[in-house]
Amino acid sequence: MSPTDASRAYAWALPNLLTYARIAAVPIVVGCLLSQSDTARWVALGLYIAAAVTDYVDGYLARAWGQQSPLGRMLDPIADKLLVSSCLLAFAATGLFDNILVSFWAAVVILCREILVSGLREFLAELRVSVPVTRLAKWKTAAQLTAVGFLVAGPAGDRVMPYISEAGHVLLWISALLTLYTGYDYFRAGLRRVFEGE
Repeated sequence: MSPTDASRAYAWALPNLLTYARIAAVPIVVGCLLSQSDTARWVALGLYIAAAVTDYVDGYLARAWGQQSPLGRMLDPIADKLLVSSCLLAFAATGLFDNILVSFWAAVVILCREILVSGLREFLAELRVSVPVTRLAKWKTAAQLTAVGFLVAGPAGDRVMPYISEAGHVLLWISALLTLYTGYDYFRAGLRRVFEGE
């Protein structure tokens, strides 16, 4: 089956439907975060956890059922980036980073890396060069999703269990460091392939 046929055949398969649902959840999660009420935060957290779980489930099902497609491979990382980036922007908009400015800079590092790597991938695609996702990059995504999850719970979570927000800020910096390293790794690998191609 050609890549185009695979994308058409599996466009409405369950793995891709889970990815679509993850993308659709993004504006709802952000809307709940912007409202800043405890109830809305718990709704946001529930949706966020469900969306984060589908990040693993959709890929697993696609491999297990032989339903991998270029469409799924394209949308899966986009869904992750939309979810994490939108939440980080919502945190900045609601003042979550006001008292802990280092977390604001961690968010900037994460956003800049994602833009850089996306631009690099687009450039390399024109040269028909692919840079595979590394195992460390998968850990980076898991670290980002976990850190943001703690911060989504935020003040509402602190009232149930102390230091939820603090744990989120620490995890955000850990994920930012992983993000920096994997961004450098991708950039170095991409440049090497460009110069080898010349």
